Amino acid sequence: MVSTSASSVAPESKLVQNARGAVLLERIKAKLGSMLSEAALSLGDVVVSVERKHLLDVVKILKLEAELQFNFLSSVTAVDWLDSRATRFEAVYHFVSQSHGFILRLKVPVPEEDCTIDSLVSLYGGANFMERECWDMFGISFKGHPDQRRVLMYDEFKGHPLKKDYPVQGKQPRIPLRAPEVQNTARDMNRPALFAINKRKTSGAV
Repeated sequence: MVSTSASSVAPESKLVQNARGAVLLERIKAKLGSMLSEAALSLGDVVVSVERKHLLDVVKILKLEAELQFNFLSSVTAVDWLDSRATRFEAVYHFVSQSHGFILRLKVPVPEEDCTIDSLVSLYGGANFMERECWDMFGISFKGHPDQRRVLMYDEFKGHPLKKDYPVQGKQPRIPLRAPEVQNTARDMNRPALFAINKRKTSGAV
């Protein structure tokens, strides 16, 4: 994943980063209100958490409100908190407001027993492959995704390899070749014998 820290976007001082983050934090609190579960400033970036039932409404506000204008979704990933938290998974989104220079990290808990969350493809076309990768690696299903299938692993792959309980020494099923091997036609070609060009002449002993 590409780093989305404030320092990777512009070479600002920590003071400027924190000031910009503080402005965004107040705007976020004002616009999202009771839909926020948590909101804090971390290393100049605003980090917020919302329940998954609010995800689409929250993201629409983030994108469309003139004071926010988060018009770029830079990454979609997840965290597996196996045995560390009551809710096992957490979907994590990184947004950038190119108009205001804001950076935002949005976190949404996703329970293992109902491992689904709304897709953002209708709002950000770039979410397509990132959500597919997240499903492929973690098994989080994105409701409303137009083409949810594996993107890194092959279709017959069993399981999701970034889940912490994935059996790393497990065996995957053997599958037939996608394109059966064919005869190497180079073996049937007739060519003249190779000859040396500018062959070096050997001289007698000095």
